[in-house]
Amino acid sequence: MIALYLALLASGVSLFVLSYVAPFRAAALLRTRYPQHWQVIATAAQGRLSGFRIWASMQQVLRSPALPALGDPAINRWRLVWRYSQWLGWLCWLAALAMRLWLH
Repeated sequence: MIALYLALLASGVSLFVLSYVAPFRAAALLRTRYPQHWQVIATAAQGRLSGFRIWASMQQVLRSPALPALGDPAINRWRLVWRYSQWLGWLCWLAALAMRLWLH
């Protein structure tokens, strides 16, 4: 039971990290495969693009219907990873919490 509890906690952490990394990976794919679309995102943010600005702008882009319209399977895959890893991370943590409350 302890192994399952620790596995749920570790899975939750890894899924949250994955949900943070996914916008950066989608941004890298956009930058290399679709530079004209990336230029629109880059010029929307004033000044130099820091890591936080890229992450914040990609949050908006990932929510928009523009990425699925490109039809790129790799970008769509990272979009789905971003979308569902947060929910699965919370599910793992809540399951670990339920296990802890149930066993004690």
